[in-house]
Amino acid sequence: MLIVCTCLSLGFLASLPFFGLRSDAARQLSGRLAGSARRIVLAAFVLACCATLLLALAMGIVVLLRSVFSISLVWLQELPLYLFGATFLLSGGAVLLADAHVRVDVLYSRWPPRRRALVDLCGLTLFVLPVCGLIVVAAGPYVAQSWADLERSPEPSGIHAVYLLKSLIPAFGVLVALAAFVRADGLARGLRR
Repeated sequence: MLIVCTCLSLGFLASLPFFGLRSDAARQLSGRLAGSARRIVLAAFVLACCATLLLALAMGIVVLLRSVFSISLVWLQELPLYLFGATFLLSGGAVLLADAHVRVDVLYSRWPPRRRALVDLCGLTLFVLPVCGLIVVAAGPYVAQSWADLERSPEPSGIHAVYLLKSLIPAFGVLVALAAFVRADGLARGLRR
């Protein structure tokens, strides 16, 4: 519940410039927080890009070892799963930040920019941020149990860090929430002009 409230608070803080916030200090605080959040999301995206390159390399090595040398290493076969999970979950915030996510719109494309910005701002604060909070809250016990057990691969020679992979689920929620805050802050500032 605390995380959902925090996410809603981020959305409220981001939308303050739109609702008539006149305090320069508050606007500067919101801008600084958005800048820090943007840097965190982009750093996670760099990690996701590195994971993508490693994923391609790992897949190539798996194919080469199996096809040419008839060697099968369990940990190397599991590695692409971990790297794909990292790629997907660490890049979610950057996708939202770049406004490159999938949209299903019938009317949205025909609306003027101001109305689209208002719809985006409402969607971010009323839907995206609370869902991110729910992701973090719902994943919490699942990840905590995995860490408590130091969950391992069921294969003896597999990767013994399943708990690290599962930790990316709440990280995804946090990164998307940070990206939503940055976008909402930018939209609110644009609507104020």
